[in-house]
Amino acid sequence: MPLTTKQDLRDSYPFGMLAVAEEKLATYHESSGTTGEPTPSYYTEADWLDLAERFARKTIGIRPADRFLVRTPYAMLLTGHLGHSAARLHGATVIPADNRSLAMPYARVVRVLRDLRITLTWSIATEPLLWARAAQAARLCPATDFPSLRAFYTGGEPLSRARRDRIIQLWAVPVVEEYGSTETGPLSGICPADRQHVWADRFLPEVYDPVTGQCRRSGRGQLVVTPLRREAMPLLRYNLEDTVEVSYDDCPCGWRLPQVKVFGRAAFGYRVGGTEVNQHDLEDVIFSLPAEHDVLFWRGRADPDVLRLEIEAAAGHAAAACEALTSLVRDRFGLTPDVRALPPGTLVPDEVLTTSPDVVKPKSLFGPGEDWDKAVLYF
Repeated sequence: MPLTTKQDLRDSYPFGMLAVAEEKLATYHESSGTTGEPTPSYYTEADWLDLAERFARKTIGIRPADRFLVRTPYAMLLTGHLGHSAARLHGATVIPADNRSLAMPYARVVRVLRDLRITLTWSIATEPLLWARAAQAARLCPATDFPSLRAFYTGGEPLSRARRDRIIQLWAVPVVEEYGSTETGPLSGICPADRQHVWADRFLPEVYDPVTGQCRRSGRGQLVVTPLRREAMPLLRYNLEDTVEVSYDDCPCGWRLPQVKVFGRAAFGYRVGGTEVNQHDLEDVIFSLPAEHDVLFWRGRADPDVLRLEIEAAAGHAAAACEALTSLVRDRFGLTPDVRALPPGTLVPDEVLTTSPDVVKPKSLFGPGEDWDKAVLYF
């Protein structure tokens, strides 16, 4: 049977893949569209029960006493609704914080984390780094001033081991990673031995080699899955186009489920002087820098003849950080990068982390001295 592609889903927009009567639908979603046009996806109530149950399969689980901060987009994506539904299924109190929202700036997130004694959060992995910097700007210590925190749930972007370790070091709480998509929901989770396993009781996984066009049971390539219990939108051999590595090796946890390492789209690399450099491996190198350099934010440009890197480094550590990173990149990739240190607040401006934007409801009538250029606008 041929693979189902993202383009197949786009071509069927909006309800060409619908397999139940419309009155049975519970929700309609679209992917973020970061690599092209968004793909449609939809679920029944029975699908949603399965989604929430899979999300809650965590080594640090959701309890009725938990206060659960959902810091992923609601909008048309699945992520916010997924965490919200799973938390409610297990009786937790949900704090719907959304993401990239003018109504929920980082200063407010930090206040809510502390004042509401948040115990669990659900976000992309970059968020706890931003929260840490925002907390420090408010003269708070992430590791000691948020004693109620039990764990961060993260997903939605590839996470290297070194970046994960840095988050744990900053906050002194575990990071529980999962992998999934809007089209499928949660596909895998972390086991007690700290390895990622495919939920093979819900999906049949395959690995597709785009060079040979062949699928196999294990190895490295693009993940292809066949959901086994999907009602509203059954998928057959759906290619997520994410680079993964699947194995059936024994795991110390005892789970008889295939293991998966997720590299995501970040596994796509650029050639620099004959060497391929990708974001996942580069991130792993950068977050291997000594913690005292305080490097949390960076950017890079892979030109054909040179790899340019810019990092925010703590005052007094710029030269040492640049020297250490140059050496690490040389050892890992066999090339000498052009590394520059930027003052903290350059890549992530301080005002983004410390200020609250002027968010108002639509208004047309203004009093003396009020700014009527804000008429109708939300900001």
